[in-house]
Amino acid sequence: MAKGSPTTIVIDGLVFHSDGDPEPLRSGGVTAANITVAPYLEGFQSAFDNMSRWRAIAERDDSGWKLVLRAGDIRVAQEEGKTGLIMGWQNLWPIERSIDRIAGFHALGLRVAQLTYNDANFVGDGCGEERNGGLTVFGRKVVHELNRLGIAIDLSHCSEKTVQETAALSSQPVFLTHANAKSVDARLRNKTDDSIRAVAATGGVIGISIHGFMNWNGDPSQPPTLENFVKHVKYVANLVGSEHVGIGTDFACVQNASEVDRVLSLSKGYPEAAGVFIDAFGNDLADRYPKETPTPRQFSKMLEALDRSGFKASEIDGIAGGNFLRAFDKIWR
Repeated sequence: MAKGSPTTIVIDGLVFHSDGDPEPLRSGGVTAANITVAPYLEGFQSAFDNMSRWRAIAERDDSGWKLVLRAGDIRVAQEEGKTGLIMGWQNLWPIERSIDRIAGFHALGLRVAQLTYNDANFVGDGCGEERNGGLTVFGRKVVHELNRLGIAIDLSHCSEKTVQETAALSSQPVFLTHANAKSVDARLRNKTDDSIRAVAATGGVIGISIHGFMNWNGDPSQPPTLENFVKHVKYVANLVGSEHVGIGTDFACVQNASEVDRVLSLSKGYPEAAGVFIDAFGNDLADRYPKETPTPRQFSKMLEALDRSGFKASEIDGIAGGNFLRAFDKIWR
C-alpha cells in the first residue's frame, strides 16, 4: 500500500518549529517527529525554559503527545494514537561551553543534538563557513559525551569536514536528519557523496527533505517538486542503500500568525543558504514546499510518490520511519 501498512511507523526527521499542537502531524499520519525545541542561537536559559515547557505539555494526558525517551516510546505512541515528541536541538549553543550541561539536558529529554547550525561554534564549523573547518578539540569531547549519554548526533547543517570527522569519531550512528544530495542539487545545505557515505557507514540515516532550500535546482522558473524529492531519495538509496534513507521534511507546524512571521524571519539571517530561493519565490512558508505537500498534513503524499516511482513496500516502510527507528534503537537508553 502506498501509504504503508496500518503498522507502518512514520518518523519525520526534522520539524523546525511547532506551536505545540500535534494535529498537523497526526493528520499526516506521522507517528513521531524530531522537533526543534530550543532557539538555534540562544543559550542555556532559553533552551531550559523551552524544553521545560515542552515536557510539561507532553506529559499532560490530553496533550496528544507522547514524550519519546527511548525507541520503544515511538511504538507506544502509535499504539496510543498519540504523536511522539522527540526533543531536538539544531545547535549546541545552549551548553555554553560547559560539557557537564549535556547530561542535564539529556535528563530533561534531549534526544537529538545537531552539532552546529550554518555558522561555526565552539564545537565545529557549519556549512556556511567557507574554510570548511572540522571539529574543535572541545567538539571531539562533545561527540564522546553525546555517545556516552545516548543522544543522537545530527550533522545536517555542519560543514563537510565536521560531518566526516564526526562520523569517523562516533561510536554510534550519526544522522543527516534533513539534508539532500549535493550531486543532485548543488545547494549550500546539501551534502557531498563522501559525507553521505560517511554517515551511512556508521549505521546512520539521511533524511531527505522537501524544503526548497535543499529540494531545488536553482532555476527560478522551477519551484520545488515532489518529483525532485524522489530524485534525491533514489540517488541516496542507490549510493548507500535504501536502509540508510529517511525523510526529514523541515516543516513548521505553525498556526499563530505572529509565530509565522517570526519563523519566516529566521531565514533572512542566512542569505547564503536561503536568499536565492527567497528572491525567486518569496518568503511565504507554503511556497518553500512542493504544491502537493505544503504542510505536514500531506505527508502521506511523499510515500505515495515513492510508491509510484517503483520503491518496494518494504523499502517505503523503512524510508517512512523504520530506518530512523532502527538507528535510534541503537542509541537511546
